[in-house]
Amino acid sequence: MKRIAFIRRQYDPFGGAENYLDSLINNLHGYEIHLLSSQWKETPHATGHTVESSSLSSARSVIKFNRNAAAIIRHICPDCTVSFERTTCQDIYRAGDGCHRQWLQIRRLTSGRWKGLSFHFNMLHRTLLSIEKELFKRTPVIIANSMMVKENIIAHYAVNEDRIHVLYNGVDLDRFNPLDKERLSAEFRREFRVQNDTAIVLFVGSGFERKGLAVLIDAMSRIKAPAVLYVAGRGRTGKYESFAGRLGVRVVFAGARRDIERFYAAADVFVLPTLYDPFSNAVLEAMACGCAVITSRNNGAAGIIEDNSDGVLLDDMTDPAELSGKIDKTIAIRQRLGTMAAGKARAYSIERAAGQFSRLIEDYCRNK
Repeated sequence: MKRIAFIRRQYDPFGGAENYLDSLINNLHGYEIHLLSSQWKETPHATGHTVESSSLSSARSVIKFNRNAAAIIRHICPDCTVSFERTTCQDIYRAGDGCHRQWLQIRRLTSGRWKGLSFHFNMLHRTLLSIEKELFKRTPVIIANSMMVKENIIAHYAVNEDRIHVLYNGVDLDRFNPLDKERLSAEFRREFRVQNDTAIVLFVGSGFERKGLAVLIDAMSRIKAPAVLYVAGRGRTGKYESFAGRLGVRVVFAGARRDIERFYAAADVFVLPTLYDPFSNAVLEAMACGCAVITSRNNGAAGIIEDNSDGVLLDDMTDPAELSGKIDKTIAIRQRLGTMAAGKARAYSIERAAGQFSRLIEDYCRNK
């Protein structure tokens, strides 16, 4: 029986990567599965190994996790090691966090000269870039979760494109679907006292700054249609509440939600004007629920969207004027866009994504 090891640093109960990894493990049959993590949950399908890392310094923690994961891998001696983290001991690396060098390039353009310059001296960024350079040089098989990420990796590290396989994220279509959308929307509006003539705009995601929440709030102050913004996700809300108050924007901060499908069902428009997202699971979930979506072209999920057909793409994620116009336009045609979006999402089931991944693992084991 072949032995497969997976590396994932932390398990976030709300994380898309964790759900993807769980589904992947469940779709691998006839293997001895090992799971390496500093924080992991019990699973009947895998043997867990705790990887010690430091909490004293972010850079030190990254280095220690990489070193200790490699030591455990040498002890286990798997036939194939698959990492969901920036590590250097794997046979297959899934670049689910994208390309860090690309993210820093975007941050320099949007953060101002002096803050952008500080990234060069930040030890965490320098450590991540060092590991990223090494792993792209040494890892035999690289998985990108979007064409955008593949192009970023090639542009920054000159990796041969034959080593990079694009496997898009998948969505749980049993949980996220447009069934009963009308009923669930009516129940949501009654519960939260939202009038029928008020559009519900939804933002889902943690890391409010990177995902463009401030731009969205600014855009909401400019739209013509009466609307309320719901924000679901973890993060400090104080400055965004103050900003919304100054602009007179009605915003409800709902926190991280285990019932997020209710919010997708109720929303008229889902908006994610992210500065950089390798592939937002929230976009695919919203589409699967029949919600009209708007996202930036710096989101890898934009690669599966046909602009103005099954979604709307934002050219400048920093421009609230462009975004407000597209929100108004999308509200007017939300039913058509939502129906087309749900149809598109059906081609991206989590089972299909996990099946593609498992076949890639099998191919590697067979041909190495």
